[in-house]
Amino acid sequence: MSLRDRIEGLQARIQRACEAAGREPSSIELLPVSKKQPLSLIREAATLGFTRFGENYVQEGADKAVALPDLSFILLGPLQRNKAKPALQHFAEIQSLDRPELAERLRRFAEELDVIRPMWIQVDLWDEATKLGGCTEAELPALIESLGGDPRLPMKGLMAIPPPDDRAAFSELATLRERMQQDLGQSLRLSMGMSSDLEAAIVAGSDQIRIGTAFFGERSH
Repeated sequence: MSLRDRIEGLQARIQRACEAAGREPSSIELLPVSKKQPLSLIREAATLGFTRFGENYVQEGADKAVALPDLSFILLGPLQRNKAKPALQHFAEIQSLDRPELAERLRRFAEELDVIRPMWIQVDLWDEATKLGGCTEAELPALIESLGGDPRLPMKGLMAIPPPDDRAAFSELATLRERMQQDLGQSLRLSMGMSSDLEAAIVAGSDQIRIGTAFFGERSH
């Protein structure tokens, strides 16, 4: 199956899910996850209209950002404090902010580099953090306080990797988003859902779905 065929299949699923949820398909961002994918496939996706790609590893994503300067790369994977500076240099957004000490380090380097980088807070409501990263709901206030409303690191939304086959997780995240929007007085986007559960994520209110293999095909290595 060609890249175009896979994309059209995903877009048809998004369309059906949006019809079921009474949402506009244009309100859902399909974010291709390009980790371990060759530059040639990313370039092909760009010719089909995609300009933003998710990456899990700082070095790999940074190399791609240098090679493909007309495209934007979003950091999805865990971020170590010692890689905060290159992450800010090469990624358009960071979705895996999950602890105050990382926020403080990012603020320091954002000022030094004079860059603006939207932040997504990775949340974990299901005790998955030891494997995947993420902060609990109880830890959110301290993390938001550590961002300090810094205009260089504007808070854009919430990202989560719920346990597999836990469809209730999506409604829990949607409820958390509603509470936070009221508390903060700002709108927040929600990034949740992958190829196996994108329909449930869209119905629950996700604004972005992150798709890897179902978009690009099986990795060659």
